Amino acid sequence: MYSNTYFNSFIVVFLAGLIWSFGAVTVRYMDDAHSYVFQYLFYRGIAIAIILVIYLFLKEGLSFYKSFFSIGISSILGGIFLATAFTGFIFSITMTAAAVTLFMLAAMPFIAAIVGYFVLGETLSKSTLIAMTIAFFGVCIMIYNDSISGSAVGAIIGFISATGFALYSVTIRWKPETPKFTTVFLAGLFCAFFSFCILGFSFQPFTDMPVINSQLSLLHGLIVASGLILYTLGAKYLPSAELTFLSLMECVGGVFWVWIPIFGINEVPSFTVVLGGGTIILAVIYYAYCIKSKKETLLS
Repeated sequence: MYSNTYFNSFIVVFLAGLIWSFGAVTVRYMDDAHSYVFQYLFYRGIAIAIILVIYLFLKEGLSFYKSFFSIGISSILGGIFLATAFTGFIFSITMTAAAVTLFMLAAMPFIAAIVGYFVLGETLSKSTLIAMTIAFFGVCIMIYNDSISGSAVGAIIGFISATGFALYSVTIRWKPETPKFTTVFLAGLFCAFFSFCILGFSFQPFTDMPVINSQLSLLHGLIVASGLILYTLGAKYLPSAELTFLSLMECVGGVFWVWIPIFGINEVPSFTVVLGGGTIILAVIYYAYCIKSKKETLLS
């Protein structure tokens, strides 16, 4: 039973990463993206918070508000870390190539593994270590040339975003009794409030932002919230490092979507990015095979 649940969690978190991968496409459709970062973050943060409230209402009924009475230090810290990841992603991807930002996020499993080991005492299985090692080589291949051609500042901010998400992943496993979805709700509010502060507590900057950017920010909020709901559902059965490892599909998928002609963005990745992305996909496939084999062994 446990193995079956474990494999299902793998699928759920994998889908979360795939959903998030469309975030890069959404940002690339913005009009003069770099000039409207905080307005975009404000709308997206509000959208995430509202979607989480709707989800909790559908899941728990009118008593959904009781979850907010159980908010603890892990929820607050998780919300801050996730809001940092939200903010860093938008800043990074508007300053450099999508490939640079997305593959800086590939550092998440390694950060989560280290923090999870020291904070939660989580250990890694042999198959996970092998998969992460393969993925690490994929990351090295991808950033070998691309990180040089991109903005150094954008790459650094992308790494900060990865750190924020990795720390968030640890916090949602830190105290199992704390409602996990309230953390995502708080992250949306924190992100919106921070953006509003930077904009001088004024609504004037919002009137200057193109309508298309407002619409895209709401769409991006839906993408992020949907993925986080799936990610949080899988967090109960997967260690922090494995959670963030599976979310690497956001990195690979994001580069692919902004590359293929169907979306009209045509950010052509270098050969090293394609090779490295393929290596990460190979690592995920290997990991899925190991989980499936373990499940079949236990059931036989």
